[in-house]
This record gives sequence, structure tokens and C-alpha cells, in this order.
Amino acid sequence: MRFKPVPEPPASLDAVATAQRAVPLVPGSADDCTRRLARRLDLPGRDAARTWLAFLRALELAERTPSGYRRVRIEPTPERLRDAFRRRVFGAEEALAALSAADEPRTADEAFEALRDRVPRWEHYRDPSGWEAAWRERTARLLTWLALLDLTEAVDGGYVASKDSSDGTDSFE
Repeated sequence: MRFKPVPEPPASLDAVATAQRAVPLVPGSADDCTRRLARRLDLPGRDAARTWLAFLRALELAERTPSGYRRVRIEPTPERLRDAFRRRVFGAEEALAALSAADEPRTADEAFEALRDRVPRWEHYRDPSGWEAAWRERTARLLTWLALLDLTEAVDGGYVASKDSSDGTDSFE
């Protein structure tokens, strides 16, 4: 499963470990988990906390059980985060491929244009006048997370794929 929620990127990956620790080891309700996340990460509201909870699931640091959400007991190392991010965050692999195929740095808007056809059609219908702006913003957050994970680099107002980011699937068509 690939997850769409991508929270506002923090200053460092330490925030991911802090967020993971906010999720209880004993399963708790979504309300309990989002309340804890909002408090510990000083988030502006429950929507931001819900985004983080889904993102932690994408990174395989939290899971939903029949009893609620719980923390997964694994260390959020940069290697694990990079692997899970690429596999489980919608658009991550495609964004890396688009950057790898480019001859020069791409801005977030240029990366969005390369990913535009990948946006699920139902997103267009759900918010006909706002889907594009929402996905441009999401693409910018995605690129910032990729840089935080050392999979891209910010260069000349845009992004390029890091030399180590290729897994052999860097064509984007």
C-alpha cells in the first residue's frame, strides 16, 4: 500500500523519532494518538496530527491494529526511512525518477508537471478548483522530504537526484 499524506518536513529527521515515540506501544484510538502527536510535535491541529499518523504508517513506524494504532518497535534509521519512503509514499519513486531523468535541477512546479498524470483521477473530481494547488504543495513537501532523506539535493532553486538515490529504475516515462 502507498500512502498520500506527507506532513510539513521538519528541520531534521530527529522529529520522525519523536513522532514515533508519541504513538503508544499499547494500541490507542486515533483520537488518542493524534492528541499525543499534536502535543509532542507542537502541531497546529488534529489534521496535521492525522497526517503524521498516516505518514508514520507509511514509514512502517506505526501500524493500525483492530484495537487501534500502535508504535512499531524498530529504530527509525535513515536507511530504513529512505527505503520505506521510496516504497510506500505515493509519488516518491516517481519524483526521484523525474529528477534523475532531468539534465538540470527541477523546481517543485516542474516536478509537479512531471507527476501531474500520476495524480489519481478521483482527486480531480473531489476538488475540481483546488486539486492542482494542493498537489503542487504536496510535491514541494515531497521534494523537501527527499532532500531531508539525502535522496535529492537542493541546487540552484531546484532539486536533483542524489548520486546514491538510483536503484536502477531511474527512467520516467
